[in-house]
Amino acid sequence: VQLQASGGGLVQAGGSLRLSCAASGRTSSTYVMAWFRQAPGEERTFVAGISWDLYRQYSKSQYSDSVKGRFTISRDNAKNTMYLQMNSLKPEDTALYSCALSTSPPVSTLRDRYRYWGQGTQVTVSS
Repeated sequence: VQLQASGGGLVQAGGSLRLSCAASGRTSSTYVMAWFRQAPGEERTFVAGISWDLYRQYSKSQYSDSVKGRFTISRDNAKNTMYLQMNSLKPEDTALYSCALSTSPPVSTLRDRYRYWGQGTQVTVSS
């Protein structure tokens, strides 16, 4: 499985960005995709995740408290692509955002649960 993240950039506080993560290769019908972020000098932390059960047509999302109400995670299963719509951005959202995939649901906030990682896309929010 390969993951390709895109959509990062420089934006002013209060602005919006949409990140994308395209998955290719062998993905199962039931898997979890998530976004993590890492600011300089800090650990990589969970931002949001979404699970999908192809057979049950069931999806569930989860957010960190710091982004809840501002960020929205979604996925297009036909394209094997996940999105992160980020609104009302704050300077503290500045980080390298990486997408990850796990073949074992449910959504987890733990990095070790995700086997596949994309290369990351930089988000910088100016004050």
